[in-house]
Amino acid sequence: MRDLTVMGAGAFGLSVAYAAARRGARVRVIDPGGPGAGASGGVVGALAPHAPEGWDALKAFQWEALMMAEGWWRGVEEAGGGATGYARLGRLQPLRDDAAVARARDRAKGAAAHWGAAARWRVIPVAEAGRFAPASPSGFLIHDSASARISPAGACAALAAAVAALGGEILREGECVGPVVRATGAAGLRAAGLGSGVKGQAALLALDRREAPQISAPGLHIVPHADGTVAVGSTTEPEAEGPEVDGRLDKVLAKAAALMPELAEAEVIRRWAGFRPRARQRLLLGRLGAGYIANGGYKIGLGLAPLVGERMAELVLEGRAEIPEEFAPEEGA
Repeated sequence: MRDLTVMGAGAFGLSVAYAAARRGARVRVIDPGGPGAGASGGVVGALAPHAPEGWDALKAFQWEALMMAEGWWRGVEEAGGGATGYARLGRLQPLRDDAAVARARDRAKGAAAHWGAAARWRVIPVAEAGRFAPASPSGFLIHDSASARISPAGACAALAAAVAALGGEILREGECVGPVVRATGAAGLRAAGLGSGVKGQAALLALDRREAPQISAPGLHIVPHADGTVAVGSTTEPEAEGPEVDGRLDKVLAKAAALMPELAEAEVIRRWAGFRPRARQRLLLGRLGAGYIANGGYKIGLGLAPLVGERMAELVLEGRAEIPEEFAPEEGA
């Protein structure tokens, strides 16, 4: 057995800890705020792929992570007994006009090339989308079957429970033992000069559409969850705006209600604001100084987490891992 310390109990840190504990390591996770205290503990939980064009290392890495997610999160639930709220129910995106419809149909070729038979990207009439479908000026929607949803707070709590069940420790303070993996989010990026945080705001509404697909429009995510709520977010703001929820969230909610009128009557039961980690290289995985780093991911951290955890556990415990060179933190640091 080998000792390992993970600094940070967000999606990346807990995923690394879980993957390492499953390999027999004695794991210690340290975070003053506890599991999911930062951006990973938000409310949206949209696990959705990038558009299937301009394929690059990050899109390929994200795709692999999304395709392994169902089995991986099931393993987390079985190990610790917690519920993650994961379900792969797809995504709908409204299309503005005929030109947008044509572009969307053309992107189906990229999906076929890069996604293969694992998922589909289709353009469908609104009438085929079911009850929980957004308004679309063109009368058409993109439907992809790759997208899934997860409860951010539930996923972090389930990961923490799985780590503990495998003999790991989740501490708010303590000494580092063994190699150290820093997964400290926006604050860690700022401290290391490797990036910053971008503020986001979101809300949770009391509306039960748990079997419906998520909806994505420019600057807007609407995600039904397993607990009978619907998440609406999220803004993109500079850090200088401060950590508080403000009037920008009301504008997002109004935009969501215009797209989906039934949201206008739903009670807002939680408002959230936080700083999502934006690394200069988008995703930082690998050795850094005397230790290791797993950070970045910006809006797609929960979607990347399963593969980040597995690759970093392999690197720290086995000395090797299939991590694209583009994610190496030494470059451009």
